[in-house]
Amino acid sequence: MISIKALRHHLLDIPDLTLDTHSIAVIGHNGAGKTTLLEVLAGMDRPLAGDVLIDGIEPCKRRVGWVGEFPDRTMLFSKVYDEVASSFRFTKVDAEETDREVKSALALLGKEGLIDRSTRSLSGGEKALVAFAAAIANRPDILILDEVDSHLDEISSEIIDDAVSASGLPVVYCTQDMDRAAKAETVVLMERGRVSSCGTPSEVFTDMEGSCLYPSIWRLGL
Repeated sequence: MISIKALRHHLLDIPDLTLDTHSIAVIGHNGAGKTTLLEVLAGMDRPLAGDVLIDGIEPCKRRVGWVGEFPDRTMLFSKVYDEVASSFRFTKVDAEETDREVKSALALLGKEGLIDRSTRSLSGGEKALVAFAAAIANRPDILILDEVDSHLDEISSEIIDDAVSASGLPVVYCTQDMDRAAKAETVVLMERGRVSSCGTPSEVFTDMEGSCLYPSIWRLGL
């Protein structure tokens, strides 16, 4: 469960918000505060005021799997194996366990063949998949995905969606794809740093019919 109380941080102003479902989509126009909220939830940024807890614990003390919109900007290593193993490089995990978890993470994505590749040789989609493998290799408590699908083709997006489901991990993801957001258990609509609506997809999207944020699959009756 995610609990937010009296959060004030840059643009964000969220007095009270509780999210207690397994998949949460955060939507809104550019500049709404979506990425800032996800960075706070990931423990990458401490709020200036207020409390943010994941199952009663501060995000910075949680094991969070984070993937950003531009994974190539945050890659640390020149080899795919080392990049996926990055979370183990700063801990005392032995080589045998590291090897097992790296191979398992890539296998979950069906991308075992990338293991010996140079990260520089990867396509944009492959870099996103490797970043995702690195995020899940250390078996995090929660996944935070910030518009990971924005530069992916449909096949790569579906690979990540299937991997999230297969991992069984709770996930908070920001997306501009309303069809993907409509698959979440909970949708959070952000406007100017505030939560303007929060609920099931049908509760949030019902009042948005005709807008660019309305799922196309609903508009087409699919």
